[in-house]
Amino acid sequence: MTTISASMVKELREKSGAGMMDCKTALAETNGDMEAAIDWLRKKGIAKADKKSGRTAAEGLVAVASSGTKAVVVEVNSETDFVARNDAFQALVANVAKVALTTDGTVDAVAAATYPGGEKAVSDTIKDAVATIGENMNLRRSTTLSVGDGIVATYIHNQVADGLGKLGVLVAIESTGDKAALTAFGRQVAMHVAATNPLALTDAEIDPATVEREKAIFSDQARQSGKPEAIVEKMVEGRMRKFYEEVVLLKQNFVINPDLTVEKALAAGEKDFGAPAKIVAFVRFALGEGIERETSDFAAEVAAAAGKK
Repeated sequence: MTTISASMVKELREKSGAGMMDCKTALAETNGDMEAAIDWLRKKGIAKADKKSGRTAAEGLVAVASSGTKAVVVEVNSETDFVARNDAFQALVANVAKVALTTDGTVDAVAAATYPGGEKAVSDTIKDAVATIGENMNLRRSTTLSVGDGIVATYIHNQVADGLGKLGVLVAIESTGDKAALTAFGRQVAMHVAATNPLALTDAEIDPATVEREKAIFSDQARQSGKPEAIVEKMVEGRMRKFYEEVVLLKQNFVINPDLTVEKALAAGEKDFGAPAKIVAFVRFALGEGIERETSDFAAEVAAAAGKK
């Protein structure tokens, strides 16, 4: 049987918000499986669903660049926030984003592209910057969105310089309508995406495994009510509708006007656009998401250094 350590209980508490004893029981019941323990707590009604984006570890910057019907977002990491505030590093990241616009947006293509004002590739330029600035850094990810007719709006949250910050969003809208009106609306949707972090654009785009996991949890919760199976099915259907409203972009209440969903706000905006419009894709990059931070217990380190257990 897996030994349940204090650090495991602490991690589960941070992820679930449940009490210490509940977390210890959940881990014991699931043989130390962290994800299964979270599900166990949720089934018991002790923890809520968590759209985990990962614990942020890396520093650096996210950058966006656009040219009307095409835009790109890139993430370049550094070891410390101090370097991220460095003018030279900011210029480097901004130029990487500009270069990315000339490629298909994949990391390999951007890394191999020629850096502005020289003959070296972006990857080699970053290596040179490591030697100059004295800190490890890397191009972690990059992606692009484009439309045949319409706009790709961009947004940077907590902008530290033009097109640079810790969170970047792209929103692609297809339409033959007025580009200025579309861009203004697209920026509002991008701000909404930054705030709500939707899982997908539509119901169909959500990972089927995620849907099945939610259904299983809702089913277990509903059956605990002791109601007939037919009623349980209706309860699960209602909870799944609520789930989609919370995580699907088009079904979310628009943060700019909560009386409308994003989909209805788009339809209402067509009067200003002068033509039908469709949101076809979005991308959201939050700095360092999905990278585990190495943490240490300072008191434990001091105790260990003193020869204590």
